[in-house]
Amino acid sequence: MSEKIWIGAIYLKDEGGYDIILKSLRHYKNRLKTISDSPELKDSAAMFASVLSQQARKIIPKIDETIQKIEDGLKDTQLISKLSEDVSFLEKALVCYESDIHKAQDTGHEFFVKLVGDMEKGKNDLDSIKIALDKIKQYSE
Repeated sequence: MSEKIWIGAIYLKDEGGYDIILKSLRHYKNRLKTISDSPELKDSAAMFASVLSQQARKIIPKIDETIQKIEDGLKDTQLISKLSEDVSFLEKALVCYESDIHKAQDTGHEFFVKLVGDMEKGKNDLDSIKIALDKIKQYSE
């Protein structure tokens, strides 16, 4: 019986998917660093904001570790294949970036616009995010 191959590794390394994944991870990190400024959080109870900020500080090192794994994996396919264990984490970063692009477009709120940065590039990234979300979930039959 043959072993299933994670299509996400092929997408990341050979199809250039690493670019949108790294961009999403960096966005996710920036989002977590600025979580206390989020308009969504400002509307919630102070205690809830504190808990989220603590959780964010715990996640940031994992983002750095994942970015390093991807950068190392670009040189060694075996390393990038190990990222299959992090698919749900990669999804969170992609969904966070996608969500913030939509919030920036729909609300025009300064926080989201500033977080996304170049709105034209952000809008263009939406298609890449959709492809990445599909590819990182796939395994060969």
